[in-house]
Amino acid sequence: MGSITAQILVLSKRTSTWILMGIWVVLGLMFSHLLPYLTYRGAAEGPGQASLDALLPAGLADNLLAGFPFFGGVFALMLGVLAIGSDYGWDTLKTLLTQRSGRVRLLSAKLVALAAWLVPFVLVLFIAGAGASYIIAGAEDAAVDWPSVSELGRALAAGWFILATWAALGVLLAVLSRGTALAIGLGIIYTFVIEGLFSALANEVSWLDPIVEYFLRANAYSLTAALGVPTQALADNGPGGFFGPFVDGGQAVAVLAAYMAAFLFLSAMVFRRRDIG
Repeated sequence: MGSITAQILVLSKRTSTWILMGIWVVLGLMFSHLLPYLTYRGAAEGPGQASLDALLPAGLADNLLAGFPFFGGVFALMLGVLAIGSDYGWDTLKTLLTQRSGRVRLLSAKLVALAAWLVPFVLVLFIAGAGASYIIAGAEDAAVDWPSVSELGRALAAGWFILATWAALGVLLAVLSRGTALAIGLGIIYTFVIEGLFSALANEVSWLDPIVEYFLRANAYSLTAALGVPTQALADNGPGGFFGPFVDGGQAVAVLAAYMAAFLFLSAMVFRRRDIG
C-alpha cells in the first residue's frame, strides 16, 4: 500500500500530469459545449446546427462521453507514457528498484497509481461540463434536469474504462521504447494515422470493416453508442468524428478488456526481463 501511495504522490507532483489534465478539460469543454453552443447561437460555423438539448444538463452524460474515445484516449495514452517512461528518461528506475522488493511489484504500484489518477481525469471533466451546461441552461432560460445517478455512474465508469485502455497502451509503448518522446510519437502516429486512416477508409472500402471493428477506437466509440450516445453526435465530434463501423456493447467491452490485459501483460514481461539501462 505504501508503494502505491508513493507512486500516486509522484504522479501528483509532476507538472506534466496537471498540464495534461488542464488541456484535456479545456479541449473537452471546447468541443462538447463551447463550439456547439456558438454554432447554435449562429456565432460560429459548424458541420450543422447544434442541438440545444444536447448542451443542457439532461444531456450531460452523452455529450461528454462522446469525447472520451478520441480526445480522452490521446491524453490517457500520454499520461500512461509519462507515468512509466519518465523514470527511464530521468534514470531513476535503477534507484527505485534498489529500494523495492522487485520489478513486478514496482510496476504494479505504478499501474495502480495510474489507474487511480485516471479517476480525477474523468471527474474533473464531468464537473466542469456540469457547470458549463448549467450556465447554458441559465442563458437560454431552459429547464435544469440532471441525468439520473445510474446514467451518470455508467458514463463515469465507461469513461474511466476507455481511458484506462488507452493508458495501458501508453505504458507498453513507454516500456518498449524506454522513454517518453518516442513512445508518445508512436502512440500519436498509431492513433491518427493507422486507426484514423483505416477508420476513414472503411466507409469506402467494405472489406476493411472486419478489421476496423477490432480497433481500439471503434470499440471505444461503440461502447459509448451502446450507452446511448447518438451516432450522429459521434460523427460530428470535430477531429474525433467517427462514422463506423459500430459493434454491439458486449463485444466492445470484451475487446477493450482484452486489449488492456494484453498491453499490461506484455509490459510486465518486457519490464521484468529486459535490462533497465
